[in-house]
Amino acid sequence: MGSIAPRVLILGGTSEARALAAELVARDVPVTSSLAGRVAEPRLPEGDIRVGGFGGPEGLARWLADHDVRAVVDATHPFARRISASAATATAAAGVPVLRLERPGWQPGEGDDWHWADTLADAARLLPDLGTRALLTTGRQGLAEFAGLDMWLLARCVDPPDASDGPLPRRLEVILSRGPYHLADEAELLRRHRIDVLVTKDSGGDMTAAKLHAAREARIPVIVVRRPPRPDMPRSADVKSAVCWVVDRTKR
Repeated sequence: MGSIAPRVLILGGTSEARALAAELVARDVPVTSSLAGRVAEPRLPEGDIRVGGFGGPEGLARWLADHDVRAVVDATHPFARRISASAATATAAAGVPVLRLERPGWQPGEGDDWHWADTLADAARLLPDLGTRALLTTGRQGLAEFAGLDMWLLARCVDPPDASDGPLPRRLEVILSRGPYHLADEAELLRRHRIDVLVTKDSGGDMTAAKLHAAREARIPVIVVRRPPRPDMPRSADVKSAVCWVVDRTKR
């Protein structure tokens, strides 16, 4: 019998991370997926799972050594900047190769009225000039950036905001929901709540893109928050190429 393939760590929480874990498990590659633990009931990938932080780059480097990890794939959300920075530092210290798996960002199409913002704070400053009833799809942890606005806001989140998220806007309603979303449902949401401006992060992917198409059809402006900069590391935009990268580094 051949030796067991070296272990792979996937920093996950995205649909791409789950797809990658499934592909590697099917190839008998030992996989541990790490989830941040910020969502109460996350969708779980195949293979081993750990939840919570590592204790910074030093803790992550120790974990990699203790578990004989031979490859790391950072497949976290495009806005999960802190863990990506830790992964870059830890893998360099441990001498473990790392790959960034990140879906392409969204691009405006004909008929779109997009306004780019560098941060959520910038988005909040733009918002009052573009509408009076906004749909926020930027996550519960960023709602504090909109707390100073005196306008009606509808926030769509996976989990409800709590005290640790900071102050909330005064005229805020929250709906709890998880994608994927469909165009007809998104169009109805905009109509029912008389939304006249949408705020989103440039998350990319198909699961939540329907809101952008609905906004285009309704001819309402969209504020799109740009992705933060990422550490310099090899990148893949699709699961198939990420599988090839991992397999090349974990051959028996």
